[in-house]
Amino acid sequence: QVQLVESGGGLVQPGGSLRLSCTASISTFLIQTMAWYRQAPGKERELVATIKTGHITNYADSAKGRFTISKDNAKKTMFLQMDSLNAEDTAVYYCYGRIGADVLWGQGTQVTVSS
Repeated sequence: QVQLVESGGGLVQPGGSLRLSCTASISTFLIQTMAWYRQAPGKERELVATIKTGHITNYADSAKGRFTISKDNAKKTMFLQMDSLNAEDTAVYYCYGRIGADVLWGQGTQVTVSS
């Protein structure tokens, strides 16, 4: 069973930065699509950013210019660098992976942006 484990969440002040990590139990090279989703209290889970084979990336409008998704296949890890954070970014952030028809989710990591 392939597992995804997030880390790096926490409390940060508005305007600050955080880097989230998602470590897989297999090489991330084998995971065709990886992504970060988030879910704020009372809201639906939403896509933040994706990275596909060949390091092709895509971002939600809310993340463009502030967030950077990347992955290091040798470290089996995907990252989300988040800059210029604001209160609207407060949410549980989930790691997502797809291998063929199989979908993988991490357990989530809390990000709270507050002064």
